[in-house]
Amino acid sequence: MVKLVEFLVRKDGHSHEEFVERWQGEHADIAAELSGLIRYSTSVPTDPENAPYDGILELVFEDMAALGAAFESEVGQEVQADAAEFTDPGAGPRMITEETIHVGDYS
Repeated sequence: MVKLVEFLVRKDGHSHEEFVERWQGEHADIAAELSGLIRYSTSVPTDPENAPYDGILELVFEDMAALGAAFESEVGQEVQADAAEFTDPGAGPRMITEETIHVGDYS
């Protein structure tokens, strides 16, 4: 499994609450349609006023080819364009990892 992990920063002009509402609402509905997506999770800080980031995104795919195909697709392009409306792309760290599950599963 490969996991894309990204720490997100909201775009200037949006409150943290507006960011979360858009990200976990309308945007999540679009992103959930990415082809090959195995798991999609969002996490928000419990104390946003003292956090350096507005949220953490995790997307899991079978392999790098599936991740690449997802973002090259029409839906993938739509996801990226939509995210750019309320996030500051590249403002937070991003990493693609090889995931090893030690406890739990995706079922």
